[in-house]
Amino acid sequence: MSTRTGGRQAMSELKLRRLLEHNARLKDDLARPRVRVSEASASLIRYCKTTKDHLVPSVWGPVGKSEDPYGQTSGGKCCSVQ
Repeated sequence: MSTRTGGRQAMSELKLRRLLEHNARLKDDLARPRVRVSEASASLIRYCKTTKDHLVPSVWGPVGKSEDPYGQTSGGKCCSVQ
């Protein structure tokens, strides 16, 4: 019978340790800084309105060749064939 008592105690200690670890994770989650959805949305909208995207000319208008980071380089040739 002493082995049963030892096994039960070990199981109880294991369950307690798991609960304590879970509780610690929950406390860490609770301490994590949060941002309201309305603030995050406003920040995203502000970023999209102020950051020019050269791949969407219908919104920002045509891009000058000197401003276009995705345009061809001034080198002229992009590849060579031999």
